[in-house]
Amino acid sequence: MSQHANTRWLVAYDIADPRRLGRVFRYLKKQGVPLQYSVFMVEASAVKMESLFVQLSKMVNAQTDDVRAYRLPVNAWQAKLGSSILPEDLLL
Repeated sequence: MSQHANTRWLVAYDIADPRRLGRVFRYLKKQGVPLQYSVFMVEASAVKMESLFVQLSKMVNAQTDDVRAYRLPVNAWQAKLGSSILPEDLLL
């Protein structure tokens, strides 16, 4: 897979300070789609994700906060229970 090919990433975070939490949420909302509290789906290349993490590193406290990204495989299996916060016509 090319470093510049877009793929889907699951980004999750746990931020200790409400102010930093708000900054991270607003930033990630511009980059992807919120799936649940503190979980976003971001479509980006590996290069773009590196840039995204550079920006996030400026917003978080490495001692108390936790931000993680997981690349999702193409054709990944998925299931859901309960109501979705996403529009029905949005395909992930």
